Amino acid sequence: MIKKARFLFTLIFLLAVPFLLSGQGATSSTMAGKVTDSKGQALPGATVVAVHVPSGTMYGAAANNEGFFLIQGMRPGGPYKVEVSFVGYTKKNYTDITLFLGETFDLNASLAESSQELTEVVVVGAKPSAFNSLKTGASINISNQELTSLPSISRSINDFTRLSPLYGGSNSFAGRDGRYNNIVIDGSNFNNNFGLSSRNMPGGDAEPVSLDAIEEIQVNVAPFDVRQANFTGAGINAITRRGTNQYSASVYTYYRDQSFNGTKVADYKLPEAAKTSTKIIGARVGGPIIRDKLFFFLNGEYENSTVPGMEWQAYRPGQNNIGDPNVSRVPADSLTKFSDFLKSKFGYETGPFENYGSFAIENYKILARLDWNISQKHKFSLRFNTVRSTNDQLVNGTSAPNPRASSNRVSNNAMSFKNTNYGFLNTVNSLSAELNSSLSNSLSNQLLGTITLIQDTRTSNSDIFPFIDIWDGGSPLNAYMSAGYELFSFNNNVVNNVYTITDNITYKTGRHNITGGASFEYLYFGNSFMRYGTSYYRFKDLNTFINHVNGVPGNQPIAFAITYSFDPNNPKPVAELGFGQLAAYAQDEYNVLDNLKVTYGIRFDMPLYMNDLISNPAVETYRFENFQQLNLGEWPKTRIIPSPRIGFSWDVFGNKSLKVRGGTGIFTGRLPFVWFTNQPTNSGMLQNTVELTATAALDSIKFNPDPFYNLEGTNNKVPLFPKTAGTSAPSSIAGIDRNFKMPQVWRTSLAADIKLPLDMTLTLEGMYTKDINAIVQRNINMPTPYGATPYNGPDKRPVWTTAGRKIYSNLSEAMLLTNTDKGYSWTLTAQLNFPIVKNFNGMFAYTASMAKDISGNPGSQAASAWSNNLSVRGQNNLDLSYSQYLTPHRLVGSLSYKIEYLNHAATTISVFYSGYIDGNFSYRYSNDFNNDGINADLIYIPKDQSEITFEDFIVSGNVKYTAAQQAEAFWNYVAQDKYLSKHLGQYAERNGAFFPWYHRFDVKILQDLFVNVGGKRNSLQITADILNFGNLLNPNWGIRKRLTLSNGSILSSRIVSNTPVFKIVEAGGALPTKTFDNVNTTSSTWGLQIGLRYTFN
Repeated sequence: MIKKARFLFTLIFLLAVPFLLSGQGATSSTMAGKVTDSKGQALPGATVVAVHVPSGTMYGAAANNEGFFLIQGMRPGGPYKVEVSFVGYTKKNYTDITLFLGETFDLNASLAESSQELTEVVVVGAKPSAFNSLKTGASINISNQELTSLPSISRSINDFTRLSPLYGGSNSFAGRDGRYNNIVIDGSNFNNNFGLSSRNMPGGDAEPVSLDAIEEIQVNVAPFDVRQANFTGAGINAITRRGTNQYSASVYTYYRDQSFNGTKVADYKLPEAAKTSTKIIGARVGGPIIRDKLFFFLNGEYENSTVPGMEWQAYRPGQNNIGDPNVSRVPADSLTKFSDFLKSKFGYETGPFENYGSFAIENYKILARLDWNISQKHKFSLRFNTVRSTNDQLVNGTSAPNPRASSNRVSNNAMSFKNTNYGFLNTVNSLSAELNSSLSNSLSNQLLGTITLIQDTRTSNSDIFPFIDIWDGGSPLNAYMSAGYELFSFNNNVVNNVYTITDNITYKTGRHNITGGASFEYLYFGNSFMRYGTSYYRFKDLNTFINHVNGVPGNQPIAFAITYSFDPNNPKPVAELGFGQLAAYAQDEYNVLDNLKVTYGIRFDMPLYMNDLISNPAVETYRFENFQQLNLGEWPKTRIIPSPRIGFSWDVFGNKSLKVRGGTGIFTGRLPFVWFTNQPTNSGMLQNTVELTATAALDSIKFNPDPFYNLEGTNNKVPLFPKTAGTSAPSSIAGIDRNFKMPQVWRTSLAADIKLPLDMTLTLEGMYTKDINAIVQRNINMPTPYGATPYNGPDKRPVWTTAGRKIYSNLSEAMLLTNTDKGYSWTLTAQLNFPIVKNFNGMFAYTASMAKDISGNPGSQAASAWSNNLSVRGQNNLDLSYSQYLTPHRLVGSLSYKIEYLNHAATTISVFYSGYIDGNFSYRYSNDFNNDGINADLIYIPKDQSEITFEDFIVSGNVKYTAAQQAEAFWNYVAQDKYLSKHLGQYAERNGAFFPWYHRFDVKILQDLFVNVGGKRNSLQITADILNFGNLLNPNWGIRKRLTLSNGSILSSRIVSNTPVFKIVEAGGALPTKTFDNVNTTSSTWGLQIGLRYTFN
């Protein structure tokens, strides 16, 4: 009730505020300028009327006393025609104007006194460019023409945001983690807010909105407008298509399968590919309901993909023999015996263990939109879309109570059943409503409300039944057979509901455009996760399991685990987070001179934690690092976060030949909210997880199909399964610093747009970003190392004793989410834009970058985001080093050319090129070098042979490589490696070594055939999207590289008399000789997708 009351109170407060302004992404465009006479004097009261020609949508404004006019809330795109008039002066008409999403089109009109001979002047071709846009910071717009003509197989927004010169791969921009971006479609939040998966948008494997429904995309990295917020990476805005006065429809299909990929990587021939296929069928239609007044747009799309499922076959002597391709060692009769036993004893259906077909990936998406021109002053839009995606998955590989099996549950060593697998069900439903109003010549308003409902659920075909691992009875034990409800899928569900209400209001007076107001966004998260939720049993072999069930003594399980709720009335607990963000700001766009605009303002954000937590009294008794306490019943303090910004745009000579622009300011963003729900999930107050592997505890465990049998009734083991929350601390704790602040950076940019001959534009731009509040995880249960002497030799890093790894030995870790101000990045970009001339257009850019941070937080859980950081001095003492998202050099370009011929045909050829340093990596030890219990240690690079001692490499009692052979191989490897050879005598840096350049061309060919139907030109279009086109021409081109050493692990160590001795790590079963090798998969070959489309007009 408390969280609901807080939400309602805040919502009522916001609705009562007279001036509300949005922090959402842009949904419209703006036109601004000045009207003067031929002598440059202002013409107050001059009329400006703009008409969006395809829809007849009309906008108007009058120039104020200074001659300035402003029209906001305009429909992006075009073409527009604009009429500027004043009594006694010749009208001036502009045609073929296109407006970009989120940008202001600068239109200055000079009117001459009227005469009988000349009553109208027409200006044709006022196309958008760097010189008639009033943007200040780093941003790009991707038009619908580019969306339809540039190559894309996934049909994803992400295929087009890479056009930004600041793109760095994995959805990162300017060296920042892609999880810190903000993606908005029609003003609605379309982020993967929870952050469990690597995808940046909701919907699972499906795109939340079909590419056919997208009109335009904008990528902002440094917008100095204080309305742009909630990111420290990039703000990505997209808008959907709208209907016009002309009915238009399109039906389309796309197809690809395994034969649509190349088969050669240099001289290597790929093995025959398993059967896969992807089919997409869709349609869109739009048009007028009432001409010039009311319009509709509809899009529906269905996608079906099949991928290899479970291809292993059981062992059948003389038919399927061990060693044959895809034949497991597990006999078919043993699997049948296991399945039959479960059915006869418990009525449980396992499903088949082989030949149950491919896995399916399916999704459908529907989008509907209405646009209503209520009047010239009021425009209303309503958009709804829904997505439903399913995806079959194979049972988890090895995860279980330690010790884990060395083989996956489905492999050459083990088999499971169909009903042991699981699936994903992902749904997204989103509604956006927007009202744009021109209240007077000086006052305009935008009211926007959105709802986005996201749910990610694991599914299973299994009845509720324990998960059973049957091992092979060998020495050492290994996986053999598995059955039951997948051990991580029961009650595995994430709900994320997002509600926003925003209202933009702008007042123009003289040379000033003044804005001010507030915005509110509420995000609800419900996270359910109960590993071993149906209980988990592990038995030594099948006969042991059968004997145990039949009551034969001495046949106990070798492991048992369960997660259960502390509340008997709520067996499926949910960790909840209600997060609100209230923002207020004020801003002035000041036309200091006719050719100089300065924008300055300040934004205040206030995070609100709108649900109560339950503290664990047992945790509060602990005293961690520096005597810290954790109160898991408290969220961070609510505080106001200011974000001042200032930007400018200067037409240096006043003739649009040289523009200098830039700005500086603070940007406040978000984080993956799973890091927040880690606290209630790991508080030990909602549920409890018990893992038993000790024989004494397992003696009292009895298998039963009821997951809670060993917790309840006469078999209740109170010491093993506590029923009361708060009586003990969970083994893994996650808390948040009370002084935690949302990610925040200070970003500065400076750019020059230079007009070149042939109407080309050269842009030179530099940007610097400094972290103010970066995110870092600390394990406050790990003490500063004590009691251990640093190792003999040159490597004097701190080391831990086994007993001194933890402050409390009963806790795995106690994580604390906190901040650091260390970290920075910079970029330098040169970009050349070619105009649209005779159906030809393109761009080319080069960007040099640097980015360093304390932690990339490489994980979705607090513990993994901490432990996966490589270090020298331990994960609590990370050094500033290269960001894992850094792309130090990148080239990007696109070209498109369309030619029409024979009056009934057209061919379009588009090319996208990218060349870049393809990632970075670290040189590390393969084992725990400093004895801190974490296998994540960077190596010391010896400066010469005297600083490293090797020992013989022994396999099965035989010397495979002598110490001398390893030493020779190591130094030969160092000599050929660019990074190691330049850093002798130093510690390896985290992410300090870089992959080679990678170059790739993607090509799209569109062939149109036109036919006139009812006086309208319809078209049949055939398309071919070809990725990595260079590899199609030459198998030596477009090849990606991989490390020959897995994860950069080059040395393993052993401590003898406090002195490290080493073995070299093998690469593919041999001594390593080179850093990189080819990636011999389809990621290095060409790929093709074909499409067919018919468009009605």
